[in-house]
Amino acid sequence: MATETISRTKTPQSATYLRRTKIPTLLFPTAPDVDRHVALVIESLIRENNSAGLPTVLGLATGSTPIGVYRELIRLHREEDLDFSQVVTFNLDEYWPMDPGSIHSYHRFMHEHLFDHINIDPRNIHIPSGTVAEADLDAYCDDYERQIEKAGGIDLQILGIGRTGHIGFNEPGSPRNSRTRIVQLDPVTRRDAASDFFGEENVPFEAMTMGVGTILSARKIIIMALGEHKANIVRRAVEGEISPDVTASFLQSHPHCIFTVDDAAAGNLTSVSTPWLVGHVNWTGEMERKAVIWLSQRLNKPLLKLENRDFLDNHLHELLHDRGPIDAIRQRVFQDLLAGICTQPAGTESQRVILFSPHPDDDVISMGGTMISLADQGHDVRVAYMTSGNIAVFDHDALRHIDFVEEYQETFGPASPEEKAVCQRMRAAIAAKSPGDPDSDEVLNVKGLIRKTEAAAAAATAGVPPEKLYFLDLPFYRTGKVSKRPIGEEDVRIIADLLRETNPGQIYVAGDLSDPHGTHRMCARAIILALDLVAKEGIKPEVWLYRGAWEEYEPHEIDRVVPLSPETTLRKRDAIFKHESQKDRALYPGSDEREFWVRADARTRNTARIYNELGLPEFFALEGFKRFLGQLL
Repeated sequence: MATETISRTKTPQSATYLRRTKIPTLLFPTAPDVDRHVALVIESLIRENNSAGLPTVLGLATGSTPIGVYRELIRLHREEDLDFSQVVTFNLDEYWPMDPGSIHSYHRFMHEHLFDHINIDPRNIHIPSGTVAEADLDAYCDDYERQIEKAGGIDLQILGIGRTGHIGFNEPGSPRNSRTRIVQLDPVTRRDAASDFFGEENVPFEAMTMGVGTILSARKIIIMALGEHKANIVRRAVEGEISPDVTASFLQSHPHCIFTVDDAAAGNLTSVSTPWLVGHVNWTGEMERKAVIWLSQRLNKPLLKLENRDFLDNHLHELLHDRGPIDAIRQRVFQDLLAGICTQPAGTESQRVILFSPHPDDDVISMGGTMISLADQGHDVRVAYMTSGNIAVFDHDALRHIDFVEEYQETFGPASPEEKAVCQRMRAAIAAKSPGDPDSDEVLNVKGLIRKTEAAAAAATAGVPPEKLYFLDLPFYRTGKVSKRPIGEEDVRIIADLLRETNPGQIYVAGDLSDPHGTHRMCARAIILALDLVAKEGIKPEVWLYRGAWEEYEPHEIDRVVPLSPETTLRKRDAIFKHESQKDRALYPGSDEREFWVRADARTRNTARIYNELGLPEFFALEGFKRFLGQLL
């Protein structure tokens, strides 16, 4: 049984209702806790209706957000006899046009992630069709509405939320009373889907979606948001005014709607980011640090220049009362940050250090300066690349390398018939596939080799030789697709074996909370599970988390910063430039091979600027880290 499945049998952790939200908002510590809670609500409704001989009508969503819920429902069906035979489902949306067999189709998504694993009657499954002829679209959409009415309406609607605030594909500007229809997708929505489609140019321009009015007609609604990349839009949806600019804000008017979020997605809500503005606070050292840094940045005053009046005028009188006097508060926070500035991140005595890099470039992009410092200071630095990263290589780069092989064979040949045939098969496979279709194993191997050689060149630039690199190629990633399997026992075993073999004194882990089913977070989870295993054998390395995304940790979250000199920063740049195949995968249109470097450089310089503005020593650049204390990511 997969490790991920085993972990999901736990009872959800206790939740907290957040204050000052216009939609009742339930905060859970982690994404799996949200998954289990939502699945429990669905289970309870199904069992209640089954016992009364009534059908249960569910509105279902797609995307990464509900995947954990569907996995838990499958477990409940298999292990606890949850019966879906009387369940009727209506999905929110589908791209148009879209073949139902495409890997991008929501028909296929729902069957692979839920329907093929439960005993639902196929006649009770309703998913908007992406194959309807243009002339028949209006009639089809009207019929979809009639089918919902014929089923008695939706008992419980499950929603995610897009970065534009859309629910379903109801993009900004959608009317409150809208019904099932064809819509044009917002450019942000298409850009967010670009990686799944292997290029924004391959993302459909239109989709069929239930309307806002259709969604609001459901008797109960649960909307889910997971990960820090949803924090801004969650705040606008639950604390802002009702506006068609954020269609999720229309849910404020629904009498039975609950917003379920994890810690990361709730990060910008007032009661989480600045709880002293909404009521009583338990003033721990961590909360004190957060509040004082917030005050310093709010007033644009260095920490040691803050005065009593600044605290009193900004809702922090309770902090003064509980943790004062003011001089003690200032000094504690200042000294805490000052003590975190570390020029020798692994100490003065040589020790073995492992950097876990989810993709083959996260090491140099996110902590390349620290990597260089560790190597230069004589530590035994090793890098474990957890996935091949092969799906992030474009076809034209693979073809370029195939060209090289063929030219090499001609120059130093002759090539054998089989060698020529391999190149011909790969060319044919690339030419025959549609954008976003899985590659053949041979093409995937070439793309993986491209990433591997780039990673080795980058690591060498940072001072880590090839013999100290590990390419783990974890099984969860080996689907040939953007969507991945859950973390399993084999993934954990591979990492645990590496820890046993090397017995490091210190490790670094990408600690992103963005996508609960994204590669960074899944790799972090696998490492944590492996650490739990080897701890019983006495292997207990010091663990530090680095941000693998393009933004640094907030200053109150940082436990250690490592200064980067101008020379170290230039070496980091040179290492990043070795990842040539990734220059086209930058997130913004019009970028070039400098894009990764520019954003990585801006991140470290911005952290240095913040520390300087807080009144701390001035540095050229800083890379930030959090100490891992056992929280589940």
